[in-house]
Amino acid sequence: MSNFSNQIRASSSLIKRLKQRMTNPAALMQATRHFTTLEGHRPTIVHKRSLDILHDPWFNKGTAFSMTERDRLDLRGLLPPNVMTSEQQIQRFKADLKRLEVQARDGPSDPYALAKWRILNRLHDRNETMYYQVLIAHIEEYAPIVYTPTVGLVCQNYSGLFRRPRGMYFSAEDRGEMMSMVYNWPAEQVDMIVVTDGSRILGLGDLGVQGIGIAIGKLDLYVAAAGINPQRVLPVMIDVGTNNEKLLKDPMYLGLQEHRLDGDEYIAVIDEFMEAVFTRWPHVIVQFEDFQSKWAFKLLQRYRNTYRMFNDDVQGTAGVAIAGLLGAVRAQGRPMIDFPKQKIVVAGAGSAGIGVLNAARKTMARMLGNNESAFESAGRQFWVVDAKVRNDALSIIGMIIELAALYTQGLITEERENIDPEALPFARKVKEASRQGLREGASLAEVVREVKPDVLLGLSAVGGLFSKEVLEALKGSTSTRPAIFAMSNPTKNAECTPEEAFSIVGDNILFASGSPFQDVDLGNGHIGHCNQGNNMYLFPGIGLGTLLSGSRIISDGMLQAAAECLAEYMAEEEVLNGIIYPSTSRIRDITKEVAAAVVKEAIKEDLAEGYREMDARELQKLSQEEIVEYVKNNMWSPDYPTLVFRRD
Repeated sequence: MSNFSNQIRASSSLIKRLKQRMTNPAALMQATRHFTTLEGHRPTIVHKRSLDILHDPWFNKGTAFSMTERDRLDLRGLLPPNVMTSEQQIQRFKADLKRLEVQARDGPSDPYALAKWRILNRLHDRNETMYYQVLIAHIEEYAPIVYTPTVGLVCQNYSGLFRRPRGMYFSAEDRGEMMSMVYNWPAEQVDMIVVTDGSRILGLGDLGVQGIGIAIGKLDLYVAAAGINPQRVLPVMIDVGTNNEKLLKDPMYLGLQEHRLDGDEYIAVIDEFMEAVFTRWPHVIVQFEDFQSKWAFKLLQRYRNTYRMFNDDVQGTAGVAIAGLLGAVRAQGRPMIDFPKQKIVVAGAGSAGIGVLNAARKTMARMLGNNESAFESAGRQFWVVDAKVRNDALSIIGMIIELAALYTQGLITEERENIDPEALPFARKVKEASRQGLREGASLAEVVREVKPDVLLGLSAVGGLFSKEVLEALKGSTSTRPAIFAMSNPTKNAECTPEEAFSIVGDNILFASGSPFQDVDLGNGHIGHCNQGNNMYLFPGIGLGTLLSGSRIISDGMLQAAAECLAEYMAEEEVLNGIIYPSTSRIRDITKEVAAAVVKEAIKEDLAEGYREMDARELQKLSQEEIVEYVKNNMWSPDYPTLVFRRD
């Protein structure tokens, strides 16, 4: 249906509602609460014509330009005469994709996934609207290409893949210039920034300036899942050097070839960046992504009460894990209020692991009364094993050296020397550990064997950490349905595969991972469901909900509301069948519900200041259903807008 027909239909509907209200005083009282506008459906003013339009991915429609637009924009004769629909364009692209996958590979060692990324990236370079049409229509197929796990491979090879600049780069050499640099970005309004310093990309270590790929991928999902207007997003790399010796010696590397800044010098660069972007765009939301643990918590605490920002590795991962843990309780046939009774062994005490631990303890404490005693009681449900791979090993020879470099520090107790301050609250007392038959540094297998946990949670970035010995130990769990969360990304860093988990521990388990895996055929018509606990279920909704609420900050309550919304999203029958996370094909609907929960919580906490025509007082009047509708109608959709030319 054309935009014109839609407008006629909308007008008829509006006249009908107004007639009803004139005879219905109650309806008339609510007339002022007709609040929504359809994002992305207004005519777009452009200041260019002819080939300039065709070369601009923001406005290019390719063969979908109507004949009137071709006349209006001086395009007649520059395109083939047949005007194609967007559906026809997508069909042609999909056909080309199948044909080009083989040709786009750089030799037999180049995986098809990377070839797909190249082809999609070319489409993004020439026609942004069509790119997002394809991504949204086939999100299950392409989310693993533009995001994890393929984005990890993209970041590792980004210097060689770079063709067209996307996003902004702020470097240590730009100190003192960032306030003026932000005005080089053409958009007058930016709603969402994803920023990284490339120091800990997924589980791949320090990739320096090549980490920009993760920021680009995340924002693709903000557009596809949350309907953030793509003309109002900005991926950012803060290049403060790299400690990756391979990159320092690579003449093709695109970043600063010097070691990373540290200490006060590093903080000064990040401070200057934050001040610059919030000076130009006061209402922007900044998501910190893949900062090394050393800085992730410090920067979060430094900025979270001043700016609209959050750290997805710390808070997003925590929220998705909490949703999964609450879902695991439901899958055991118990109410979510039983969550504080769960015994949880956590492998990994980096930024993601500590973020999950903090969030899980707060959730348990709130269920137990939210007092000091509840907080202490909740802390006793966790047994934390620190497991790491040395970053220097990651950049040497590859998988063989990487596996050889593996070392496990073991159970964290108060006896640990030089303990990370963030992990200290979760260190077991020596006497407690001793009563459990454990000691400082006890191996993961020993801890699992003695604790007999309900949940084994992996956030270690160490592939294969859940060995046969560890999984055999989990068979002794006291739970009726033990859960295994192998959450590390990318796929090769998953702590175990679903096949290993089901074959060793048994059919009656729950399995979740950070990367996508295929379900496992258990025989006799039974399926072992492989739930992907992906951050994409939450961060788009957190960002969108914050934007539409106009909240001054992103509070713990807003993050908790997002996690609980995701936990409750699945139907009871699905959960009892072992499905605790929804299909990514439902991501737009999931994000809508999560964003509505965030808006509702921001209103409850008196943080909401409104968005556009919707001020704080109007927000407070909305019912739950109206909040959901408000969110839905402010999500951008990739429809070709009507273009109107006007000279500068």
